[in-house]
Amino acid sequence: MKKILFSLLVMGQITIAQNKTEKDSTKTETLENVFVTANRSATLRKETPSAVSKLTVRNINETKAVAAYEIVNKTPGVLMVNLGNEQHSMSIRQPMTTNAYYLYLEDGLPIRPMGIFNHNALLEINQFNLQNIEVVKGPVSSLYGPEAVGGTINLISLKPSINPEFKFGIQADQWGYKRIQATGGAIIGKVGFHIAGISSLQENGWMTYSDYKKDNLNIRVDYNISDKTRLISNTMWGKYYSDMSGSVNEEAFYNRTYKSTTDFTYRKSDALRTRLTLEHDWNDNASSYITVYHRDNKLGQNPSYGIRWSPTVNPTTAKGEVNSNNFKSYGAIGQHTQKFDFLNTKIVGGALYDYSPVDYWAYLLEMKAYLNPGTPGKQTVDHYEITAERPDVKLSDYTADIFNKAVYAQMSFNPIEKLIVTAGARYDNLKVDYNNALDNSTGTKIYDKPTFKAGANYNPVEFTGVYVNYAQGFAPPAITSIFRAKPATGGTTGKPAEFYYNLEPATFNNYEIGGWVALLKGKLNFDYAVYYMEGKNELLSIRLPDNSTDYRSAGETRHKGVEFGGNYKLLSNQLNIRFGGTVAEHTYIDFKISDSPADALQNVNGKEMPQAPRWSGNSEISYYPNWFPKFRTSFEWQSVGNYYQDQINTVKYAGYDIFNFRAGYEWKGIEIYGNIINITDKLYAYNVSRANTTSSQPTYTAAAPRTFLIGLQYNFSLKK
Repeated sequence: MKKILFSLLVMGQITIAQNKTEKDSTKTETLENVFVTANRSATLRKETPSAVSKLTVRNINETKAVAAYEIVNKTPGVLMVNLGNEQHSMSIRQPMTTNAYYLYLEDGLPIRPMGIFNHNALLEINQFNLQNIEVVKGPVSSLYGPEAVGGTINLISLKPSINPEFKFGIQADQWGYKRIQATGGAIIGKVGFHIAGISSLQENGWMTYSDYKKDNLNIRVDYNISDKTRLISNTMWGKYYSDMSGSVNEEAFYNRTYKSTTDFTYRKSDALRTRLTLEHDWNDNASSYITVYHRDNKLGQNPSYGIRWSPTVNPTTAKGEVNSNNFKSYGAIGQHTQKFDFLNTKIVGGALYDYSPVDYWAYLLEMKAYLNPGTPGKQTVDHYEITAERPDVKLSDYTADIFNKAVYAQMSFNPIEKLIVTAGARYDNLKVDYNNALDNSTGTKIYDKPTFKAGANYNPVEFTGVYVNYAQGFAPPAITSIFRAKPATGGTTGKPAEFYYNLEPATFNNYEIGGWVALLKGKLNFDYAVYYMEGKNELLSIRLPDNSTDYRSAGETRHKGVEFGGNYKLLSNQLNIRFGGTVAEHTYIDFKISDSPADALQNVNGKEMPQAPRWSGNSEISYYPNWFPKFRTSFEWQSVGNYYQDQINTVKYAGYDIFNFRAGYEWKGIEIYGNIINITDKLYAYNVSRANTTSSQPTYTAAAPRTFLIGLQYNFSLKK
């Protein structure tokens, strides 16, 4: 049975397999122990020397999430930060950051090409098209390449169902959010298909100027050429437009005055991704696939975070920008998996080629700032008004051709009984041929590096195991950072534009030990990981007093922590207790802020990194009463500890604890459900930050007040 399962699972895809339902509890329990992301092939948990977690189809279906962070945050060691309207940043073995330290995969393939990282990539995901989500914590650059540093999130989509099925649902809350969604699929002869679509709309919400609209469509078609060969087509189309309300000042936050300072900022995205995969099983011990793919993405914005205003220098004026980042990708990836009887050896090897032309421009907006009353130098802005658009004043203007070539291999074997050793390596060559119109320069930037990993699993008895792991991470700077004019240069400053041509790739060395235990006949499961990660040349942004950003890739950082998670089933599986969290510390070891002897602040050596809570966790109690079949209810606790707002460690934000409630009932295929998010109506912010000067004012990314979500869904399945 194990060989059959492993031959079906390739790149996280069960080719023609029934989608699991709550009734398929035995099958679901079996698949929960199989992971595909950490080793690029189906591998049992006890054979995986990594901190890896899986969110199952049941987790996803019962959460009824508006945005992906509601699901992803159930993973121990993960804090996905909600920035509103499905926009987000991330914290996995890193502070809350928008830096290119995370790799987002869709069925094993990166959503973005290397070098064009976007921290909002998951807003393009169709939540109604997810089979499960796998999260690997820590570097996996030896398998997936650059950006797979802090963590890798693989969103595995639904497959055609043996039993023809159809689902249709609607959901809405009291703040003007509503969504319709539909999915369906079947297998007819040798052909299987699955289609899923959602349409979301937010109007007149709790925060002014926070409307958005999102439409997604996913289509998958499988063709069984033979019992050993399959052809799989996947297409994703998405369109997104959102007002960007931005953050609020301290007084507005504590007074719950949820008023945006702008009525013109926005973010929009048009995305198309297609792929065609040919899979072949040579025999029980060998399988291969090749995937060709295409991406077409247009991202435009007038970003609220791009507004630059100083309370001490010309406080009644400000500057903003409009920018556009567009790319296409043409690529192929091939992989072969081979097993040998000698020492139970398994080898996975592959190669990738990606060509992605990109163009990017940004121009200046001149603004007037209308101030709130206050002490000069400590005033805040009530609202901004655009006084002039300046497309003639470019802040960035470049085209580039990005070429990514990579080869990788991983081997695992059993030198002695109960011990599994794994080793892997990858070589990446990322070449950027650019034309920078602002300084009329052309050239080539090359970032190439081999990365390695080595680990071992030891499973002394059936119910417990431990692992050790060493892994390297590698992250070149995003090209949008390289070609951004440095603050106080270019544009209207009168100084020649200077750029970040000398930014270096960040490198990481991660050491960890972890393990798992299953007790009480599998009713109690517990995972843990202890890690220590060193970063060099880490790309960090320095927030200046006018809200502009300066980049540095020099010095050293240290990241260490403990991650844990568990699950306990009681009362004949009627009661399920899930718990998890992380205790971590992120520290500057050697990091220089300024090269100018006149600046009072030279470095932040020994300081804690900002937006880096030492504690975060998510736990949940779920109840499925036998006396009331198909009814469910759950109570969830999300906790985030305190953290420094600035790099010089002067002011902390207290963090937050919030509680959510969910319930649902299904009768004859009709499901009705309701969620209460933030039950206690707590005032809190997802993120709080400030610059390093004493006059700097904090900005708060405010979270929603108590929210009531209700939904109705019809689930139809025709049993064969």
